[in-house]
Parts: sequence; C-alpha cells; structure tokens
Amino acid sequence: MTTTQVATGFMKNKALKRLGILLPIISVVFGLALLILDPLPMQTLRNNVFDQYQRWHPRAYVEVPVRIVDIDEESLARFGQWPWPRTRLAELVQRLKRAEVAAIGFDVLLAEADRTSPQAMAKLWQLGGAARRTLDGLPDHDQVLAKSFEEAGVVLGFVLHGGTPSSGTGGEPASDEASGLAHRPFRYVNSGDHPAGRLHGFGSVIPARPELEGFALGNGALNFVADSDGIIRRVPLVLSLGGKPVPSIAAESLRVAQGERNYFLKALPQGNGLSEVRIGSYKIPTTAEGEIWVHYSRSVADRYLPAWKVLSGEVPAALLAGHIVLIGSSAQGLMDLRFSPLGGVMPGVEAHAQVLEQILSGHILSRPNWAKAAEVIAIIVGGLAISFLAIRARALTAASVTAAFLTLVLAGGWYAFREHALLVNTVTPALIFALAFALGSLIHHLISEREQRWIKDVFSRYVSPNRVEYLVKHPEAMSLGGVRQECSFVFTDLANFTSLMESIDPGDAVAMLNDYLDQMIGIAFHYEGTLDRIVGDAVVIMFSAPVPQPDHRARALACALAMDAFAIGHARKLNAEGIKFGITRIGIHSGEVIVGNFGGSTMFDYRALGDPVNTASRLESANKQIGTNICLSAAILAGCPDAAVRPVGRLILKGKSEAIEVFEPLVDEREQRYAPRQLYLEAYDQLSVAGGQEQAKAMFAELASRYPEDPLIKLYTSRLENGDGGNLILMAEK
Repeated sequence: MTTTQVATGFMKNKALKRLGILLPIISVVFGLALLILDPLPMQTLRNNVFDQYQRWHPRAYVEVPVRIVDIDEESLARFGQWPWPRTRLAELVQRLKRAEVAAIGFDVLLAEADRTSPQAMAKLWQLGGAARRTLDGLPDHDQVLAKSFEEAGVVLGFVLHGGTPSSGTGGEPASDEASGLAHRPFRYVNSGDHPAGRLHGFGSVIPARPELEGFALGNGALNFVADSDGIIRRVPLVLSLGGKPVPSIAAESLRVAQGERNYFLKALPQGNGLSEVRIGSYKIPTTAEGEIWVHYSRSVADRYLPAWKVLSGEVPAALLAGHIVLIGSSAQGLMDLRFSPLGGVMPGVEAHAQVLEQILSGHILSRPNWAKAAEVIAIIVGGLAISFLAIRARALTAASVTAAFLTLVLAGGWYAFREHALLVNTVTPALIFALAFALGSLIHHLISEREQRWIKDVFSRYVSPNRVEYLVKHPEAMSLGGVRQECSFVFTDLANFTSLMESIDPGDAVAMLNDYLDQMIGIAFHYEGTLDRIVGDAVVIMFSAPVPQPDHRARALACALAMDAFAIGHARKLNAEGIKFGITRIGIHSGEVIVGNFGGSTMFDYRALGDPVNTASRLESANKQIGTNICLSAAILAGCPDAAVRPVGRLILKGKSEAIEVFEPLVDEREQRYAPRQLYLEAYDQLSVAGGQEQAKAMFAELASRYPEDPLIKLYTSRLENGDGGNLILMAEK
C-alpha cells in the first residue's frame, strides 16, 4: 500500500463520516414526512397500538342514563321477524314515553312504508267493496307511529351515501331539497372557519319516512366511518351532506335529551377542521373530521334491555326515567354488527351508546391539539440524538440511549392513555428511533470497518501485514512475553548514505531514502516476512514469526536475493543520474530466538532476541570487509540444499569465539564478473589441504589475473600474499 493509497483511504473515511452527519437529518425528515403524510401502513400500526391500549385498559363501565332497547333474537322469536309492524314500534315508543325517558333514538332506518298497514294489505289482497272501505278507514300504521312521537323526544335515523366519506364534499352547500334531507330540526353555529371541508362528506341521503320525520324532534345519521381494517374506533358526531353539517344519531339524541336546538362548532384555524362540538352543556373535543374516539368498555348486561321485556311491561319505569334510549338490534340476521378494538364484534348501536356514556360520564378519549407538536419534537430530538450517538458512540451506549428513548416515548403514550385518556402517536417516533439507531449503527459499522481496514493498512506501513493479520485473529498475542522459536533473519544496510546526505538537500535525501525503503520492505512483505525494525537506512526482516513458516530459510534467501537485485538496479539508475547511491549489503542467518512483545504497559516492541539476531547483523557487516554484497550462514543453507552458492570461509565474527561457515549466493548479475564456480572451488579446497598453501596461492593469483573484480578472489589472493593461509578468517570489525 503506497502513501497515496493511505491518504486516499483516509479521505474516503472522512467523506463517509461527513455523509454520516447527514443521516440524522435524513432520519428526522423521513420521520416528519411519515407524520405529515400519514400513509395507510402507519395508520394501521398506530391503530393497532391504540387497540392494544384498549385491550389492556378498557373503560370501566359507569352507570349513566343511557340504555339500549335491544331487538334481540328472543324479541324476534316472541314478536315475529323484522320488520315489525309500525304499531308495535308505536307501542314501544308509548311505553318508553310513559317511563319518561329523555330521548328515544332509532338506530334503525324507517325509510319505507309499513307493508302491514291496512291500506297496504288491501292493495296487496286486491280487495274491493265494503272490505276495502273498512280497511281504508283504519289508521295507517306509519301515522300511528308518527302520532306516538308526540312529546316523546324521538330521534330518527337516516343513512348517508355517495361522495367520498373520507373528506368533505367541498364547493357550495347544496339545498335541503337537493341533498334529500328536508327535515333539519337542528341548527349549527360556527365559531371560526366553516368546517365542512374536513368533515366526512356525502352527496345524498336515504331519509326516514316524511310523515315520521315531521313528528320527530331529531334526525341523525346512522353512519359509521370504519378504518381500513373495518374496526370502529371513532364515531362521527357531525358529518357533511352536500356541504352542510348534519349530526349523528348519538349527537342528536344528546341534543334532544337536553331540549336544545343548536350545535356549536369550534373550528381549527386555517380550515383545518373541527376541534370541539358543544351540545347543550357538554363540550366534546373531536378530531378534525368531527369524530369522537371511543374508549370501549367491556360488554355489560346492564347496558341492554331486551325489547320484548319493555313491550311486556317487565321493565320498571324507574329504570328508564330520564335516560337516553337507543333502539337497535343485536340479532345477527339484521346485519348491524361491527368490529370492536377489544376484539370480536358488537352491535352497531352499542358504539353509539358507548359514545353517549363517555360524554355523560365526562370520560372523553381524545387526541389533544398539542399531540402532533409533541410528536414532531420527539422525532426531531430523539432522531437527532440517537443518530448522532449511533454513529459516534459505543454500541452499548447508543443502544442504551435508544432503549431509553423508546421506553420514554412508549411508556409516555401508555401513561397518557391510561391516566389522562389521551391518544398520542408513539408509533412514528418509535419507528424513527429504531430506524435512526439501525441506520446509525450501520454507518458506524461501515465507518469502523473502513477505519479498521484503513488502520490495518496504515499500521502495515509500520508493522508487517502478516503481523497485523495475526493480531487481528489472535488478540491474545498482544500480551507481554515471548516464546522460543526458530527463525531466519535478513539484515540490510545501505553503504555511504550518511555521506550522500551531506552532499544533497536533506529533503531530497529523505524522499530518496523513503522510496528505497518502501521498495525493500515491499519485497520483504511479498515473501511474507515480518518487519523487525528499521534503523536509519538499515532494515531487519524476520521469517517464521509470528506465524511459523516451515520454509523460513528458503524465504529468507529468496527475499535477500530479490532485495539485492532491486538494490543493484536502483543504485545503477541513480548513479546514472549523478547521484552517488551506495550498494546494499545483506546478512542472512537462522537459529532459535525468543520472539514476542517486549517493553512494558506503555509501549509494545515486537521483536526477536537471541544470538542468531546478532550473528545476522555481523554477517551483514562482514560484506564490507570481504567485498561481497550478501553473506549467508550454513544454518540458512541447510534449508536451501539446491541454492547456488560458493563458500566464503569460516569466519570468526567480532565478539565471537567460534567460527561460522559463511557462503555467498551466486547470481547472474555477478557471475559474469566472478570466476567460474568450479575453478573457485578447486582453489578454495587447496586452502584446507596440508601443504597446499603454495598451490592455492598460485591458483588464486592465476584467477585474479583473469577475474580482477571477483571479491573473494581478491580476498584470498591478498591473504595468501600476506602469509595468511587457510579459510579461517578473523573479523576485526562488527
């Protein structure tokens, strides 16, 4: 890895960190977009959380003056299948009126004429004459029912349809005739902007019979607007028909029960819908669409009164006096069953009844106006904090803070629901917190991984790649101490570099040295050698540590030869440029050493200690005295039986008492100037023959005349002329 590559890796890592700074902003923007756009999956998740709140903590049933007269299966069995004759409904109304109920809300649609009326039966039977006149003279059942409404506080129901029930119809309000709802016993008073644009809007209506509407004190919509999963979580108090507000059956029943005429609508500014509906003495917070959230209680028997018992006079008047009574059906055949957040199904009339119970008991489940602002703040603060921590802090710290934020927001939502009947959207903030942590952790991992790779690559500029790789896989090897291990060592030294530095600019000298060392160390790493140390222009390479290498001797020799070839070519190139770059001398030896981490708790120094290290250093120095470039010991040669070498002699190195057999490798670069190996060996062998000194002297003299540049020929020619015989050489210098 070059210095340029190191710098490039550093810059890339900085770029990734800068990109990581944008992540918190991206997370927050994404969270705010989810909060504002509120896509269907988010609505579903949020509603599921609200449902779970209800299942954990359903509203405690408190007895308030609200009852359901239930046209149940038993009532149908006793009085016949639906629809009942209007006279029976009139009888039911009369009994409720005598019990002095506050209001009677019909959660059934009375849109068609009674087919059991005498006139309808005469027509069906095609009667004539006296029989027809007799039947025509009998009271019409719808008129009987309408008459029963007098002073009974009856609220009829109508069904809205057409248009898009998720938004207001917009445009100019339609006339009552155009919308199909002529009977409007209610009146709306607006505070602020007209809210119809946000109300659930419909284009047409199926009303109750006109003759019935004329006697009713109230007229309310029976509609529900279920969520996408069919669950009724909110019940409208006010809807829009042709651009005009109309009440629901629950709202109308409450208005009529109080003898009020007006509804007061409090709108949010800038056409953002409703915030509150006031019905008489009750101020009811609503959604922008005019709905009330229903906090359901469990189904209780006290809420229901079977219709057959009321008709049979079995219900005491005291049980009904002053109550709002809703007439509806739990019979499956009438198909007015709805899905509840508590699970299972319920009669639709129960949803209206539970809304009235909440209003009368003062327990209003609402989503406060400040909720969205709180959610925005949570997303911004939590998203930014978690993202920054996930990118920069330790994993445990980031995870702990994320868990704390999640706990705070989720527990806060649950607390708000349980203790204050407030609905706060914790799903979107929690999702953004989790997303911010996941993305931040991913960026952190990428940055850490890139940093580790970068540090590993950079560290490899100081420590051998195989050493770094070994430490990554074996971190326990970072402990202080060493082990005995047989290793091979290559010592190199650049001749005359100190004098070269004195003759050129120091900056140029440093750049030249760095380029030289970069190439030399690169060769060592190619042969998977470990950089033991760099001392000035000298390099020490170790083989078989930290990872044992059975062929460490051969690797050391091959590495030394490659270094020598590079050094010769490099020096020749610089010399041609007029730079007096010296030769590189190399020593190679092998033996048992102590290898490990030495130093202390402040700094580690991974190296080998032992006599073989010093011997390799002495062999490098021996080159200067004998004129060679490379000296290798017999210990190295033992692992390289096929190496092309020639003996240098038995050297007693400085500071040693015993001789070591030393060799010089033969390479093409030098063999052209050296004496043939066979001729050299014949002369060298005479040095060891008793009485062979004269013969050796003559042979070396002959070779010297023919190969004057051969350093070993010159060495032994000089020694023999000075009377030094044999191949034992005492080295006077280190």
